[in-house]
Amino acid sequence: MRIKRLAAIAAVAVLAFGAAACGSDSDTPSTPSGESPLVAKAKAGQLKFGVKADQPGLGLQAGSAYEGFDIEIAKIIAKGLGGDAAKNTYVTTVSANREPFIQTGQVDIVVATYTINDDRKKKVNFAGPYFTAGQDLLVPTASTITGPEGLDGKKVCSVTGSTPAKRIKEKYPKAQLQEFDAYSKCIEALNTGTVDAVTTDDIILAGYAAQSQYAGKFKLVGKPFSSEPYGIGLKLEDKAGCTKINEILKASVTDGSYKAAWDATLGKSGTPAPTLDVSKLTNCPA
Repeated sequence: MRIKRLAAIAAVAVLAFGAAACGSDSDTPSTPSGESPLVAKAKAGQLKFGVKADQPGLGLQAGSAYEGFDIEIAKIIAKGLGGDAAKNTYVTTVSANREPFIQTGQVDIVVATYTINDDRKKKVNFAGPYFTAGQDLLVPTASTITGPEGLDGKKVCSVTGSTPAKRIKEKYPKAQLQEFDAYSKCIEALNTGTVDAVTTDDIILAGYAAQSQYAGKFKLVGKPFSSEPYGIGLKLEDKAGCTKINEILKASVTDGSYKAAWDATLGKSGTPAPTLDVSKLTNCPA
C-alpha cells in the first residue's frame, strides 16, 4: 500500500512539474501577425533596455537606478509601445557587447549612445537617430592639443569596439591608442596623467568634464571631427519595431516629451535642447 501511495505522489509531482514547465513558456507574450514583439513585451512589463552605466547626463548608474537622457528616451519608448516605464529593466552594456546582447536576446532595445553605421546595420536594426553628436577630444586644461592633427605620438584613450576608437586607428595612426572597456576608465587615466587625451562624442566628454571632482582639470577641445547619429538598436528582422519607435520619436517632439527628457538631464548644464529632425528618422529597412 505504501509503494502505491509513493507512486501516486510521484505521478502528481511529475504532472505538477509538467504544468509548471508549460506555464514558463506562456510567460513570453504572444505577438499578433505584423506587430513587433516589443509591443507585447512592453504591455507585459518585460522590456529590457541595454544602456550605459558610466556616462554622466546620458546613462549613469546610481546605486540600483539609472539616470540620464538615454534613460529618459527609453521611458518614452516604453510608454509609446503601450507599457509602463516604471517596469523597464535596465541592463548595463559597453560598446563591444551591444550587438551580441541584441542578437542573443539579453536585451530587447539598446539606447546607449549607439552610433548608426553601415557595419552595425548588417547585424542589428536602428530606429532614429534621436541625437547627433560629434567626435571630439578631452584634454587637461594646460594641454596644447588643439585638434586630432596634434595627436601624433600622444597617448589617446577610447573604448574598445567604439566608433571613435576605430576612427583614431584608421585616420590618425600615429597616435598611441589606449583602449578600455568603459569611458570612465579613460577619464581616470586622463586624471592621473597616464594618457594625454580622451576621445569620444562631444556630449559624452562634456558630461564628464562637468562632474564636480574634475572641475577645472579638463577642457573640451571643441573641434568635432565627425558626425555621430545616435540610434536605437533592436533585432535586425524587427522592421515593425523600428517603424513603431520612429513614430514614437516623432510624437515625442509634438507632445514635448523629447524636450522634457533633455531639460531634465543634459539641459541642466545650460545647453538648450536640440531640435530633433524627424525627416531623418528613416533608418528602418525597406
